[in-house]
Amino acid sequence: MKIYDSKEDTLKHIENVRAFINGLIPRLIDRGVLHDKSKLEPPEKDYFDKYTPKLADCTYMSDEYRGYLAELKPALDHHYANNSHHPEHYAEGMKAMDLVDLIEMIADWYAASLRHNDGDVMKSIELNKKRYGYDDVLENIFKNTVFRFFIKRSEL
Repeated sequence: MKIYDSKEDTLKHIENVRAFINGLIPRLIDRGVLHDKSKLEPPEKDYFDKYTPKLADCTYMSDEYRGYLAELKPALDHHYANNSHHPEHYAEGMKAMDLVDLIEMIADWYAASLRHNDGDVMKSIELNKKRYGYDDVLENIFKNTVFRFFIKRSEL
């Protein structure tokens, strides 16, 4: 009876995982390159020219913020329809998103928090939990990701 040696199977497994991860990398790079390009053209640009400074001066998800979102609705409808990193892109919301969408979304949330005078991405993640209906586990994953890959990285 031959003794099983797991080395060959483990090396094949490692090769498969590497290939799957390497397949995601170009998609993530493309997302970074193409992120929010629709905001640079009509019908979105004129709206964002007007409302971006206003949004920067108000607190995320405050009544004032929600009022501006209502005024931005035509631009946001177009934006969401053309950008899958927003839960609003999908009829089923976040349930229809994939991990690449989520990675771009959480990077977007962090970058957006930097544009607000009182921005706090951790608070945004908490507020968005109710807005988008995700659970405690996903909330913690988002917070851990922001801390480990964005905040901690910027401190290095």
